[in-house]
Amino acid sequence: MHSQPFFFRSLALSLLAVGLSTSAHDWPHWRGPQFDGSAPEQALPTTFSKTEGIAWTAAMPGEGASTPIIVGDRVFLSSVDNASRSLLAICLDRRTGRELWRHTVADGDRKDDRSNFASPSPVSDGSHVWFFYGQGEMLAYTLDGKEVWRRNIQRDHGAFAFLWTFSTSPLWYDGKLYLQVLQRNVPVQGRGRTDGPNESYLLAIDPLTGRDLWRQVRPSEAREESLEAFSSPVPFQFGGRTEILISGGDCLTGHDPATGRELWRWGTWNPTRITHWRLVPSPVAGGGVILGCGPKDAPIFAIKAGQSGTLPDSGYAWQSPERELSSDVSTPLFYRGRFFVLNKSQSMLLCADPATGKVLWKGQLPSRRQTIESSPTAADGKIYFMDFAGTVYVVDADASEFRLLHTANMGGEADRSTRSSIAIAQGQLFIRTTGTLYAVGPRG
Repeated sequence: MHSQPFFFRSLALSLLAVGLSTSAHDWPHWRGPQFDGSAPEQALPTTFSKTEGIAWTAAMPGEGASTPIIVGDRVFLSSVDNASRSLLAICLDRRTGRELWRHTVADGDRKDDRSNFASPSPVSDGSHVWFFYGQGEMLAYTLDGKEVWRRNIQRDHGAFAFLWTFSTSPLWYDGKLYLQVLQRNVPVQGRGRTDGPNESYLLAIDPLTGRDLWRQVRPSEAREESLEAFSSPVPFQFGGRTEILISGGDCLTGHDPATGRELWRWGTWNPTRITHWRLVPSPVAGGGVILGCGPKDAPIFAIKAGQSGTLPDSGYAWQSPERELSSDVSTPLFYRGRFFVLNKSQSMLLCADPATGKVLWKGQLPSRRQTIESSPTAADGKIYFMDFAGTVYVVDADASEFRLLHTANMGGEADRSTRSSIAIAQGQLFIRTTGTLYAVGPRG
């Protein structure tokens, strides 16, 4: 078994102490309590099915690529309502699956047939929960479902300039709410501002009032669709410095959480400025490096943590080989001192050394015909993720070679593009398919 290096243990403790007021056993952010896809849970299930090892199930009113979050005995998730074509904010009882409250946020659920406005995941600080939707609506609720404030980011900062449906998940960290909008610099197909500049920016919001604290413009040399990013911001601490990491527009940047000021920048995975390289994976840090994933079978780049200023294009710690250690959509997992990367085009899971990028093992998944765009999560020595059909895979995180422990078909007839990641909290797995939310593990 691999032990966690001192650096990672210190990082996790620092993030928990500074960034979160929720329990270590909650899952308050779509990438978990440590923002890297992992959780400190133990005694999690390895084998299960639709009828075995299930604590409860809850019917979903419609699809959504968002990941559920868990705070104490409440589960929060966004969804569309297929019947009314509206957007919903939902809260369930974690012990029973009973619906505690539901709010209709807005009418209209999509603008294209590939995704809908319920792709961003909610976030919580343990006393409030915040929802954001792809058409710009942003809301704050108490855990009991009382609306605290609402606003629309498009109305306040201009129409989004995206070819596809915009998605990014908000971040709560150290008393601030963060939202990134990395978009085209000109309107596309009638989408985008015509009354002012289409700027990409990082926005800091007062979580209790919804008021803007600051707006940091983030310039980019990318062109056309390559300016579009569907990634989410994540916090990171290294060498006594805290920063907010952003990936998109052909580059990685780190920002001061207090002011939004850019601390460093690296780019690019796109030296020839290809125009159709939209970015989906969020950044992930661990082992002294920060990963940026180039899209569409492009390499992964590891940037040495703790740097400042504009870094040269060659200023990375390592670059992976093209087409193998690559992630087009899924955000990599950092767990027990190693990175785990899902390559959807080759239906493979790869384990990589953060110091060198060397592939320690790789494993072919059994369903090559099914696309995988969920992001892997891990705890208790096991990695969990799901494909478009709702088939869940459980992989041994500690083995010296790829070891598939279990597969479970949790999907139904409507599961054709299931993208939600599996949340891990309170000794349970929370698996969201198109029609059902499963709580896997002990009851209560």
